[in-house]
Amino acid sequence: MNEISNIEQVPAQVQNADTMPHSVEAEQQLLGAILTNNDVYDRVASVIGPQHFYDPVHARIYEIASARIAKNALASPVTLKAFMEDDEGLKELGGPAYLVNLAAASISAFAVRDYAQMIYDLAIRRELIGLGRDISDKAAKVNVDSEPREQIVEAEQKLYKLSEQGQTESGFVSFLKAVTEAVNTANAAYQRDGGLAGVSTGLIDLDKKLGGLHPSDLLILAGRPSMGKTSLATNIAFNVAKAYKRGIRPDGTEGTVQGGVVGFYSLEMSSEQLAARILSEASEVPSEQIRRGDMTEGEFRRFVDAAKSLEACPLFIDDTPALPISQLAARARRLKRTHGLDLLIIDYLQLCRGTAENRVQEIGEISMGMKAIAKELNVPVIALSQLSRGVESRDDKRPQLSDLRESGSIEQDADVVMFVFREEYYVEREKPSDDRLDEMAAWQERMERLHARAEVIIGKQRHGPIGSVDLSFEGQFTRFGNLAKPWQQDGGDDGGY
Repeated sequence: MNEISNIEQVPAQVQNADTMPHSVEAEQQLLGAILTNNDVYDRVASVIGPQHFYDPVHARIYEIASARIAKNALASPVTLKAFMEDDEGLKELGGPAYLVNLAAASISAFAVRDYAQMIYDLAIRRELIGLGRDISDKAAKVNVDSEPREQIVEAEQKLYKLSEQGQTESGFVSFLKAVTEAVNTANAAYQRDGGLAGVSTGLIDLDKKLGGLHPSDLLILAGRPSMGKTSLATNIAFNVAKAYKRGIRPDGTEGTVQGGVVGFYSLEMSSEQLAARILSEASEVPSEQIRRGDMTEGEFRRFVDAAKSLEACPLFIDDTPALPISQLAARARRLKRTHGLDLLIIDYLQLCRGTAENRVQEIGEISMGMKAIAKELNVPVIALSQLSRGVESRDDKRPQLSDLRESGSIEQDADVVMFVFREEYYVEREKPSDDRLDEMAAWQERMERLHARAEVIIGKQRHGPIGSVDLSFEGQFTRFGNLAKPWQQDGGDDGGY
């Protein structure tokens, strides 16, 4: 017992001399509890590791004990003695007798989880102090190769990495807890207008099919060029941001009660081009006229009024090209902390960068990363994706799951896979020559039937049915909308899908 009491007095004296925050006593109690009862280890293993101990001897004791317990072998003062007899640090503390004293001095295994949390928190504080000193030292050195902006990015990345360390696996959850969460989700949907469990897209028939956009879901929105996948994503982003309202949720916390804050990664188009599309939809002025500045006085007034009304919309656009998936995740976390986040849209998946050299592996890393972002931030993530050219060679141009570029990992990681399909685009290119009157009449009739219509094909959905949803499409405003159907009355029918 003398060795332990001597160690306990040292930190108290040194602590006054501006040392790093730590608690040798907590470390001793934790190790003593483990050496007395190995079952205690399972309660702390998910919280701390050897690196969190301040005393290096304690870290080695914990590491050896962990390795033995993992092999279903006994970790006790007697068994650890064989591994640590030559340990110089242990000799300074009294040798193998110190292990016996640790076990003897352990008061109770009841508070072991609290000791583990305390050791972890103090370790994070020490890392923060070290990081702060590192930032200060680098900033003090005026170096041509190290610009302040680069130092800020580096410091941010280190802080993000540090913040992620505390995220442990939740492990098994009791069925009672799982059932309670399921009932709470169903209750929130029941209380909400429209009976949606997730965020409304603003498109009634699509909402009915999906039940809204669910938190932690990865939704893939795919289509061939000119099908309108960016337009549909932009429309959903605008609808969600426009409907945004804060208030008191059913669980009593304050937050988003309608619509949401939207983050939009536009890796292909600039933020100005994307804003022009949204303004075209809101003001009902064709986007090509906005680009040319060819507007009447009335159209320009509508355009300006729409811009003013959209100023307060919580829609945030990042148009940095070729973003690595790690940076994309870091920026999404920052947006959630600073402004909140309810929906994330990425246009488009193949323009992100990963670390793998093989393209298929890189796409797999990116799709897994996007699913991880959805789960970590607990928001729906809509990622746009290209389709292979195989669609063009078929008679039936309707896309299917196998048409996804590098489809294996994307299809596997996604909770929902949707395809945008406009048959009008293909039929328009099949126009017969003017002298074939019968063919021309049939073509015109078909074009009239397909005009201003689009289809969203749901090829995969973990939480609901697959099928298709008909939407209206106004090409001049790049706007998708709800399609009025004569057999639908009061929105009560699902349209026979």
